[in-house]
Amino acid sequence: MLPDLRCPNLGATLATRIQLCGSLALRIDDRRVESELPGRLGRLLVVYLVAHRQREVPRSGLLSALWPDDAPAAADTSLSALLSKIRKTLGPERLEGRTSLRLRLPDGAWVDLEAAREGLHRAESAFARGDWFGVYGPGRVAQHVATRGFLPGENAPWVVEVRAALDEIHVRALELVGAACVEIGGSEQNTADRCARRLVELAPYRESGYRLLMRVLASRGNPAEGLLVYDELRRRLHEDLGVAPSLETQALHRSLL
Repeated sequence: MLPDLRCPNLGATLATRIQLCGSLALRIDDRRVESELPGRLGRLLVVYLVAHRQREVPRSGLLSALWPDDAPAAADTSLSALLSKIRKTLGPERLEGRTSLRLRLPDGAWVDLEAAREGLHRAESAFARGDWFGVYGPGRVAQHVATRGFLPGENAPWVVEVRAALDEIHVRALELVGAACVEIGGSEQNTADRCARRLVELAPYRESGYRLLMRVLASRGNPAEGLLVYDELRRRLHEDLGVAPSLETQALHRSLL
């Protein structure tokens, strides 16, 4: 069963749901089809087409996506065979074009990569308005999708690019959700604490995680622990990069003193 990652505000539907992160899962027009795809290259090609479905992709782009280094002599013939099988699996109306191709999904189709991007956008908009509860749901959707990884074992340049974008979505969602939970208070301080510690782990030179953890500790009546967090950051930046914490982080440090 596909995990239910829907957020009521993200317009998800059940009939067409595509999960690219983690284990590939495709439900097209209420029919599971991922097992019908033609092997590794077929799955890779479908993932590429879904990830780039907002525009037409030339055949040369598809060839580079499948064989980024050394394409076989019969690469174009192999690509044609793969596309033929994919048309049969997804439905001929879903894959338009010959020299340039574009995947067409039904209106309201849910794709996890797109849900992560939209969730982050909605969370950022809510954060800008000071709508802390409005940050939580979309931010958690973005987090949940981004943590599952993308095409493990594949290292084509486009895969690495998507993976890096997902990493940034994950980190930014942690920042937003963590900061919103500090404002919400109560039991959500635990969520803020987890977000902060995960931020420090994932992005040890990104000061936002340390600041968030310092704020959480101070709100729990443990400013001394917050000062230790600052000292850890200061030492790391000095020893590894030869720089001091930012003025914003220094100001927070002074407030804890």
